[in-house]
Amino acid sequence: MSGAYDSSSLLLPDVIAQHGRWRAGRTALVCGAERRSWAEFDAATCRIANGLAALGLGRGARLAVLMGNSMEMVEVLFGAARAGVSVVPINLSITDAAVAAMLADSGAAAVVASGEHCARIDAIDAAAAHGPRLGLDPPAGGGGWIELRAWRDAQPATPPGLRVRGTDECNVIYSSGTTGLPKGIVHDHACRLNWATDLALALRYHSGAVTVCSVGLYSNIMWAAMLATVLVGGTIVVLASFSPAALLEAIERHRISHGAFVPVQLQRLLEADLGARELGSLETLMCCGSPLPLAVKRAIPQRLGCQLIELYGLTEGLITTLDPEDFERKIESVGRPIPGQELLLLDAEDRPVQPGEAGEIVGLGRLTMRGYHNRPDATQEATWVDPQGRRWLRTGDIGRFDDEGFLYLVDRKKDMILSGGQNVYPADLEAVLLQHPLVAEVAVIGIPSERWGETPLALVVAREAAVGADALRDWANARLGRQQRIAALRFVAALPRNPNGKILKRELRKAYAP
Repeated sequence: MSGAYDSSSLLLPDVIAQHGRWRAGRTALVCGAERRSWAEFDAATCRIANGLAALGLGRGARLAVLMGNSMEMVEVLFGAARAGVSVVPINLSITDAAVAAMLADSGAAAVVASGEHCARIDAIDAAAAHGPRLGLDPPAGGGGWIELRAWRDAQPATPPGLRVRGTDECNVIYSSGTTGLPKGIVHDHACRLNWATDLALALRYHSGAVTVCSVGLYSNIMWAAMLATVLVGGTIVVLASFSPAALLEAIERHRISHGAFVPVQLQRLLEADLGARELGSLETLMCCGSPLPLAVKRAIPQRLGCQLIELYGLTEGLITTLDPEDFERKIESVGRPIPGQELLLLDAEDRPVQPGEAGEIVGLGRLTMRGYHNRPDATQEATWVDPQGRRWLRTGDIGRFDDEGFLYLVDRKKDMILSGGQNVYPADLEAVLLQHPLVAEVAVIGIPSERWGETPLALVVAREAAVGADALRDWANARLGRQQRIAALRFVAALPRNPNGKILKRELRKAYAP
């Protein structure tokens, strides 16, 4: 039919515009006492897109974002998308030197920062080389900052003139980094729409979904939750920071139905006094970022009365989910690939392994990144090309399949301990130690051994000092295989973690296995 709408080119900016028209009065965003309807959110993203264009940022330009969780941060992320500008959200917990390195590496043409982070930009003197500076509550006295809210409100709310293409870069998200400068992971707009549609289906989102976001919005975990919610036209509830009390209050006040969490958040939630809290609105919670302890995994549906979907995946691409229907019988697995994803396990010679055997997880699908920004070497290193010429993403994770195709994580490839010529997987040892009632957290690393090459060291956070280190080591070794036995065990006050709750074993190796 002449004049028919071309849905083949539909991208996230189009989705926002359609919701602004057809769901105008429905709530799109909530943060504290502030609310935005879909019509208001649509207008705010148009204003930001037009403002960025007026500052000279067009298709392919990059915008660095150093902000705490806020209504304005969501508007900036999606407003930039409507302008064809790629956002570079920066982890707030990294050092100023790392911020400067990411700004330089990304080639950002402008910076948006909030509060104290404006001062961080000033202190590292990075913004001078990166164009305009937009500040949410910037420091008094000017300093070249453009006040974000006033700037936004001064722009026209008309749809931007630029039409975003699927091949346009959408974001550069820096990995947590294991050594040196983290790598910038590039997604284009077509890929991000795939993330939205595939995750909305896999995580059971619907138009009435109310999603809580309590991790930093620079995290891909929060991007996944936001993208799925935006696609279905639900409501995003942003928490400035996470605490069990703040989360429980948000669930009751806003009737939260969905959320994405890291394991340590769910563990702390279970430790809180749930009392007479009204949690009946909860439908489906997702957990990812690091392996979820079995005790927590079992307790969430029982204590909260909702479904839990564990997700395994990488920002670079590749996702499996353990669906509620398989939860009880396959609770130790991370499920199977979602539609559109393919997985293989490879041995040390890059040959596919048999079911039941461990191998490196590689994935193929439409969620895969374009590559690492400015790092063709790292992109090549993360790629396995099969005999048909298809390019698979290497994960660096070790897993095994059962006879039904469910994936079980064994360990990180780089965390594996080679002791006496045998592969020892720290996750197996950690799982045993976590069965002891006095063990709260544990990490196992390899330390040098003249006899064995490497040998396991367990670092334990205890619930109370009612057990000795040697006694706990002996208790674990009695339950481990001969080749797995722990050589030494130490108690520590805390384990280093990144903002997503993942234990930083590189820091532990630096401290205990130089």
